[in-house]
Amino acid sequence: MKNDMPNKKEASPFYRDYVKRVIDLVIAIPVFCIAFIPMLIIGIAVKLDSSGPILFKQDRIGKDGKVFSMLKFRSMCVGAEKKGSGVYSGKGDTRVTKVGRFIRATSLDELPQLINVLRGDMSLLGPRPPLTYHPWPIEEYTEEQLHMFDVRPGFSGWAQIHGRKDVEWNHRIELNVWYVRHIRFTLDVQIFFTTIFKVLLNKDNENKGETLKK
Repeated sequence: MKNDMPNKKEASPFYRDYVKRVIDLVIAIPVFCIAFIPMLIIGIAVKLDSSGPILFKQDRIGKDGKVFSMLKFRSMCVGAEKKGSGVYSGKGDTRVTKVGRFIRATSLDELPQLINVLRGDMSLLGPRPPLTYHPWPIEEYTEEQLHMFDVRPGFSGWAQIHGRKDVEWNHRIELNVWYVRHIRFTLDVQIFFTTIFKVLLNKDNENKGETLKK
């Protein structure tokens, strides 16, 4: 067994299916109220910095394989995925706006996902939701890999605290499946505090290149 997948207790179904959603709402509602004014300021800054919508909506695969629109503050120029390096954005990417560089470095571009949590599309913690076409369409996931969709996706998860954007996708999914099978309160607490540490240090928050091996 790999070092980043230690021998922990099996998942707690009651926590996964009921308690986790209650915790999401108890935390997300007051955080959204507190963050509303800062989000409004960020939205104005995004609008003034470049033409286009304030929010970037992107189809992602969620719980049970259902597609939902994940929200972010727009950090790139309109139509960015059709230019340059597609879904990958590395250091010095000219598609990223001035405000976009700041909100990406501080992960503030993720704040609108609080709305996704309130809607029930996402959880605060869970596997990051993949694109509908990347790393591959859902029809191409193996039976084992599909288990990562047994829970709501999150802001951050087990794979994110073990490399974030620098983890090869097959291993990333393996980490996500491990999380689903071992999900419990103590594990989420570990992910929560490790995520804060990584965000404060801006650690592993830059694509080093394509992390896809088929």
